[in-house]
Amino acid sequence: MLLEEALAIVLKEYRTEKNLSQEELADKCDLDRTYISLLERGKRKPTLSVIFNICNSLKVKPSVFIAKIEILLKDKI
Repeated sequence: MLLEEALAIVLKEYRTEKNLSQEELADKCDLDRTYISLLERGKRKPTLSVIFNICNSLKVKPSVFIAKIEILLKDKI
């Protein structure tokens, strides 16, 4: 599994857990909805500042968000 794929899974999981549409999350993050869609499809690599911005909007610690990505990567290697 690629890093982008793992990030996509975790991002979508948190977004749906918070009952947010891609558009709602994008508005909270001041990002474009298509960018959120691209992230959730594993088509983009976000910067660290974007990850922190998204985590802040989702009310999740970036360290927890990254830890979930690490678990997915470890499980799929």
